[in-house]
Amino acid sequence: MSGTSAKDAAAPPQAAQQNKAPQQENNAAAQGVQPVQQQERQLVRTANVDLRSDDVLKAIGQVKDRAAAVGGFAGEENSTKSSGSVTVRVPSAELDKVVRDLTSVGEVTRSEVRSDDVTDQLVDVEARIATQKASVERLRVLFERAGSTSEVAQVEQELTKRQADLESMQRRSASLKGQVAMATLTVRVATVPIAAPEPEKVGFFGALAGGWNALVSVVGVILIGVGAMLPFLVALGVPAALVVYLLRKRRRVTRMNEAA
Repeated sequence: MSGTSAKDAAAPPQAAQQNKAPQQENNAAAQGVQPVQQQERQLVRTANVDLRSDDVLKAIGQVKDRAAAVGGFAGEENSTKSSGSVTVRVPSAELDKVVRDLTSVGEVTRSEVRSDDVTDQLVDVEARIATQKASVERLRVLFERAGSTSEVAQVEQELTKRQADLESMQRRSASLKGQVAMATLTVRVATVPIAAPEPEKVGFFGALAGGWNALVSVVGVILIGVGAMLPFLVALGVPAALVVYLLRKRRRVTRMNEAA
């Protein structure tokens, strides 16, 4: 044990720092991120609701009011007198309540709530951030100890790259956390019930229907192309046919003269 201590003491500061860096990075990652099993599940929640209302603009206004009442806010909105849609962000814990309250805004014809588990993604990003932070700090120490201009330039270039990677990971983490904290609710409103999306067809008949639709589409495209070219064919074809006719007539006359 004493021999190992002496060897560590005799090692250059930069080498000692490099030898300790992987262990420090692993410790930082272990301390900063909990195992997936110990993490509270992180869910990105979204909902889609279709409403029927005689007053579309009023209904959309009420949807935005209900979102604001629970600490949410409105995003994209498109509306006319007969139909419209609005997307709002509400706290995830309040999403179910807001969806239930929409029954007082209009007739709910369709309601869909979805949850996507992003716990693994967040744990992975946080672990990478912890490791990258330790790596950046180690490079900063090396940058301060760099002696020559070439060493300074090399360390600075690598430090800039790792710092950019760290900031990218932090933005990714913030984006995921924002999606977890605030659920997305899209409400479509119309004066008549909105038709529900057709279920996706699978199996033989689904493939047959898909093939038939593709054939109809291809034939339609061909017919459109023929229709577009028809005026040019008529305009160019008539003179061409006349020229061919005159040439053939001339050849017949020439042959008759030679035969005579």
